[in-house]
Amino acid sequence: MTELRVVRSGTLCTVQDLGRPGWFHAGVGVSGAADRRSLTLANRLVGNDESAAVLECLLGGMEVETAADAVLAVTGAPVPLTVDGRAEPTDSVLFLRAGQRMRIGVASAGLRCYVAVRGGVDVPPVLGSRSRDTLAGLGPEPLRAGAVVPIGRPGRGWPNVDVAPVPPVTSGPVTARVILGPRDDWFRRPRDLFAGSWRVSTDTDRVGARLDRVSGPALTRLDAGELPTEGMALGAIQVPPSGQPVVFLADHPITGGYPVIGTVVADDVDLLAQARPGQRIVFRPAPAWG
Repeated sequence: MTELRVVRSGTLCTVQDLGRPGWFHAGVGVSGAADRRSLTLANRLVGNDESAAVLECLLGGMEVETAADAVLAVTGAPVPLTVDGRAEPTDSVLFLRAGQRMRIGVASAGLRCYVAVRGGVDVPPVLGSRSRDTLAGLGPEPLRAGAVVPIGRPGRGWPNVDVAPVPPVTSGPVTARVILGPRDDWFRRPRDLFAGSWRVSTDTDRVGARLDRVSGPALTRLDAGELPTEGMALGAIQVPPSGQPVVFLADHPITGGYPVIGTVVADDVDLLAQARPGQRIVFRPAPAWG
């Protein structure tokens, strides 16, 4: 079995895959990559199954060394990238010889980059997933400098592109589509969610992104009654008494007692997972189908 050695771990580096669905009955959420689109792209670039485990790095700042020849890819937030000091592009296939070092600088925009290696990160699974759930404390511990990351046997697939054209992650406003409900009737004017804009607060992590109002009316409830605890979905926009919405991300709790005014559509949750504190968010109604 081959492996990667972590020379520098950056701010927070965790192992992530597509999560552990099917455990809600036991009080365990899905977790998995915050930006699933970037994870699956990284795996496709190196010829892995899309669900293979990768490294998710907050803001970059990581350095790894290969123990044997390896194929890697880095996706997600745009980061400066070098292999033994030679600049390389993100969203591309990287061939490293044994002993070479790949250094990931600090992201110029976005929050999270993803490092896939051919064969996938092969730490022991917990409840069918190798993901670290930061809320529940499940899965492998965040990586530290000096950690050795085991890599599994590669499959039969092989990278069939050199570089993937992807829309750039920017620091500009993010537009997210929302389906109102199920508790929009708890608000005086639920469509006020779509008026003006919001800003990601400093209180954001893999659990959720709390938003501050930049412009537009406040979200006001019809009454101050209590809502029985109910299930929470990925992308749910929960509104506590403060009126500051929280958009639930990968490590969100599976139940909650505050009303959910709407839910961000699945494709746009990845965009919010890359939004930095201070970045503007604009919500728009999801188009009706059928």
